[in-house]
Amino acid sequence: MENTKQKIILEDRKKLVLTGISDVVSFDDLSVVLDTVVGRLIINGEGLHIQKLCLDSGDVEVEGRVDEVLYEDANSNSKKGFLGRIVK
Repeated sequence: MENTKQKIILEDRKKLVLTGISDVVSFDDLSVVLDTVVGRLIINGEGLHIQKLCLDSGDVEVEGRVDEVLYEDANSNSKKGFLGRIVK
């Protein structure tokens, strides 16, 4: 993937179209975690599924009810991963 820009399009909280995706870290029906060209992106909701995935071009399409789209700040201590929250 050569593009260093990212675009996010959310349609009616039901369809999320993203560009600039470099990797899918994890996904289930409640959460999709993606690495992007500008940082880690966490999508939370219900009934989420990846409708389209093309890592060569960096395009991902997620469908389901989108409740939250959040960038994880790698330098912030307030937002820890799963292990960081349970191991203190």
